[in-house]
Amino acid sequence: MVVEEKPASGGRTKMNVVRHLVNFGIKPAALAYAMTTLGSCMINNIFSFYYVKLFLNKYKISEGAFHQSQVVYMVWNAINDPLFGYLQDNSKVRCCSQRRLSILYGAPLYSLAFLIAWFPWRSYTPGDWMSGLHLMVALCAFDGMLTFVLLAQCALFAEISSHHQSRLRLVKYSQVASLIGSSSVLFCGVMSKNMADFMAFQGFTVIIAILSCVCMLYTGLHSESRFDNKGSESDTPESVDQSEFSFSMLRKLMRQIITNRDFRQFVIMNFFQVFILAFFNNFTMIFSEHLIPPDVLPSLAKSVMYGAGFICPQLLVLSCGKLLHGIGYYRIILFTFYMEAGMATIMLSLGPQHYYILAFFLTVNMVIIQAAFSLFSLPLADIIDTDLQKYKRSSPLSSMVFGTNALFTKPAQSLAPMIVLNILNQFGYEQLKDAGRDSNSSALESLHSVMFYLVCLVPMCVAAAQVVAWRQFSICSSHTVDTKYIDG
Repeated sequence: MVVEEKPASGGRTKMNVVRHLVNFGIKPAALAYAMTTLGSCMINNIFSFYYVKLFLNKYKISEGAFHQSQVVYMVWNAINDPLFGYLQDNSKVRCCSQRRLSILYGAPLYSLAFLIAWFPWRSYTPGDWMSGLHLMVALCAFDGMLTFVLLAQCALFAEISSHHQSRLRLVKYSQVASLIGSSSVLFCGVMSKNMADFMAFQGFTVIIAILSCVCMLYTGLHSESRFDNKGSESDTPESVDQSEFSFSMLRKLMRQIITNRDFRQFVIMNFFQVFILAFFNNFTMIFSEHLIPPDVLPSLAKSVMYGAGFICPQLLVLSCGKLLHGIGYYRIILFTFYMEAGMATIMLSLGPQHYYILAFFLTVNMVIIQAAFSLFSLPLADIIDTDLQKYKRSSPLSSMVFGTNALFTKPAQSLAPMIVLNILNQFGYEQLKDAGRDSNSSALESLHSVMFYLVCLVPMCVAAAQVVAWRQFSICSSHTVDTKYIDG
C-alpha cells in the first residue's frame, strides 16, 4: 500500500496504523478493500433476502405495482451502471475519480438508502398505490448508491495490484469480510423471528446500517489505487479526450469493451448467475415456508438454514484457496454449474416429500451459487488487463468494464422476481400466501407443486445455459501466467 508523501499529523497516524497492521501479519491494502465488502454484505444480503416478502406479505403490494416498480428499477439499472462507470473513470472531480473518495462520500448515503424499505410511509391497505411508489423509490435509491460505492470498490480490485497472487489475497480478505457480514441475515432472522417481530426487525436494520457505514468509511480513509494520480500524470491525447464527458466517447469506450469476445461470454454467463442468485435470495424463505412443514423445521431451524446460505459461501471460497492457485477460477466456476444441474436432477427425481433433503438442497444451492459469484471479480480483472494492453490506455477502464457488465446483467435482478411471482400468482399465491396448510388443500397442493418444479427446473436450465457460454471463455489459465502481472 502506497503511503502519502510528507505526511502531516494525520499522515503519521495513518503510517502508524499501517505499521501495527503489518506487525500482526495483516496486509493494510487488502484489509481496507475488504472493509467495504464487510459493510455492503451486512446490508445487501438483508435487503435482497427480505424486501420481496416484506412488500408482498406485509405491505400487501399488488402484483401490478410490484411489476411496475421492477420495470422502473430495471431501466434505472440500465442507466446508472455504465453512467457511473464512465463518470468514475473519466471525471476530473476527485470525489468521483478517486476510488476511495467515491466510497468515503457514498457510504453514508448508501446506508441511509438501505433503510428506506423497512419503514412504511403510512399504514398500507392491500393494493395501496403508495406501497408501489415506496418499493420503486427504495429499489432505485438503494441500487443507485450501491452502484456508486461498489463500482469504486470493484475498480480498486483491479487497480490495487495487477499480480495474480495479490488479487487472490484480496479475494481471501474479502471472503472473510463477507463471511462476517453475511451473518447479519442469521442474526436478523433470530432476533426478529424471521420478520414476525417487525419492530425488532426495524431496530436491527438501523444498527446494521450504522455498522455498515463505519466499515465502508474505513475503506474511504485508508484505501488507495495505483492510478489515483492519473489525472495529473496522464497527458496523452487519449487521456485528455477521456477526461471530458461526451456521449460519443462513452459510446466509443463501451463499443471497445463489448467487442471483446471474452467479455461477451462472461456477461452471458453472469446474467444467468445474477438471475439464479436473485431467484434463491428472493424466494428461498417463501418456498421453504410452503414446502417444508413447521413441525419438520421450526422457525429457529429455518433461520439457521437461511443464515447458512449466506455464511457458508465464504467458508467454501476460503477453503478453495489452493485450488484457485492450482487450477484457477475458470475450472472451479465451470464445476459449480455441473454440480447445480446434477443436484437439481436428483432432487427432481426424489420428489418434494423428502423435506430434510429439500432443505439441504435449497441451502447448498444458495451456497455454491453465491460462492461462484464471489469469484467473478477475477475474470473481470483479467478482462480489464486485456483491454488496458490492447488499447494501450494510460489507465484502466475498471469502473466502465464493471459498469458495462452490470448494464447487461443487473436486469436479471428484476426479471427473476417478476417472472417467478407471475408464475406463482397463476396458481393462486396472492390468495393463498397467508392461508394455513389445511385450508383449500387442493389449491395449496397445486401451488406447492409448481413451487417444487421451479426449485428444481430453474437451476437446472440456468446451469445448462451457463455451461454453454462459459466453455467459450478463453482466459482459462491466467493463474499460470506471471509475465503480465507487473505492478505499475
